[in-house]
Amino acid sequence: MISREPTIERLAIAKSLLLTPFGLDESHLIRALAEIKAHKVDEADLYFQYTRSEGWSLEEGIVKTGSFSIDQGVGVRAVSGEKTAFAYSDDISNASLLDAARTVRAISSASKSAKVKTPSPKIAQGRTLYKDLDPIATLDSTAKVKLLEKVEKLARAKDVRVAQVMAGLASEYDVVMVARADGTLAADVRPLVRLSVTVIAEKTVAGKVRREMGSAGGGGRFGLAYFDDECINKYVNEAVHAAMTNLESRPAPAGEMTVVLGSGWPGILLHEAIGHGLEGDFNRKGSSAFSGRIGKRVAAKGVTVLDDGTITDRRGSLNVDDEGNTSQKNVLIEDGILKGYIQDSMNARLMGVKPTGNGRRESYAHVPMPRMTNTYMTAGDKDPAEIVASIKKGLYATNFGGGQVDITSGKFVFSASEAYWVENGKILYPVKGATLVGSGPECLKRVSMIGNDMKLDSGVGTCGKEGQSVPVGVGQPTLRIDGLTVGGTA
Repeated sequence: MISREPTIERLAIAKSLLLTPFGLDESHLIRALAEIKAHKVDEADLYFQYTRSEGWSLEEGIVKTGSFSIDQGVGVRAVSGEKTAFAYSDDISNASLLDAARTVRAISSASKSAKVKTPSPKIAQGRTLYKDLDPIATLDSTAKVKLLEKVEKLARAKDVRVAQVMAGLASEYDVVMVARADGTLAADVRPLVRLSVTVIAEKTVAGKVRREMGSAGGGGRFGLAYFDDECINKYVNEAVHAAMTNLESRPAPAGEMTVVLGSGWPGILLHEAIGHGLEGDFNRKGSSAFSGRIGKRVAAKGVTVLDDGTITDRRGSLNVDDEGNTSQKNVLIEDGILKGYIQDSMNARLMGVKPTGNGRRESYAHVPMPRMTNTYMTAGDKDPAEIVASIKKGLYATNFGGGQVDITSGKFVFSASEAYWVENGKILYPVKGATLVGSGPECLKRVSMIGNDMKLDSGVGTCGKEGQSVPVGVGQPTLRIDGLTVGGTA
């Protein structure tokens, strides 16, 4: 068997699913783009997508639901200046393509030129960060049910206080193809899996039943074989530990104090409070707290933040972005100095810089915009135990739930789902109801110790922006932040 270069292979897979079954080939794409370019536009593209998804969920010891869906369609976009015209259809046909092309070109006036030059076709060079596999097919239905039942059995065996176990297994096979007005063709085949575990524990105190919850899980761009016995046991241990910890928690103190954030998933605070403020669209419009500050100090020395879409098998990684640009490893903040923003094609053009491989969209029914991939802070030189021991009185937060951020001001509110009260360097007891309140830019300046334990999250992140959701990754080392406001329940 003769194997093809991965970029060519991905394009062949995309054509076999998105063009050939509908009687289309490259000539139809060229004609549709030519229709758009009959009017004067700065950019135009066609975005084809085929997505097959499957999900299984267990509750009360039974796999109660299973779902399977297939979605496919095409999005057609024209950009003139900072205006975007967009149309989409779940009917992939030559007629639909031409219809959409004529609709979106109305964003601009007709070109003076009677002839539209056809650019030479070229294939975008993408990375090879994950396999072109269909993860749904990597485990049969019986094995998927047994996997979830194993999660249930393991969790209940960990502690008699486990009252309920919920588990979910999700798989997605996503194939995309981009045809751009400059003749570029790009494709990606994106597997994605996730296993989630939620445990509810309860105990009776003075005749009252107290219930608390703990969650864990992970995934990435690979097959379901990733979830072996060791991995399942790890997730179950984490979920049960979190539930039991919360079961013993006390009301959290409130006030301004030293806060230490654990490594890994607590990087979600970095993603929300700082990452969104570094996206190109907000900075082009001057609505971000970081607008116009490239080359200036925005964080304490030692703080380096990257957005990296090139990490193998990671949930937020991409071989090419949703505009056909190769994913990149972008340094956003280096040793406290702001170096750049996250860019899609339109905002990069308007700001006079190059795209950074961050043009992302939820589906063919959405327009691309600058979005994060895997956003993390690099490691420092401090031992994590030393950082915790440095707290005189304060909070040690190791896990987070939901949060909100105002891009313009940078102000955020985040709730800690697992946190501990520390005095004189000793962890005394877990606390519940701790909410971190602050400003992203100010928070960065108050980082006083950075751990040597940088860790990425386990592969569970989903980012929302303007109604669109995309998979992302986050990460950071253990951090000490001085003078952060904690809203508590004590």
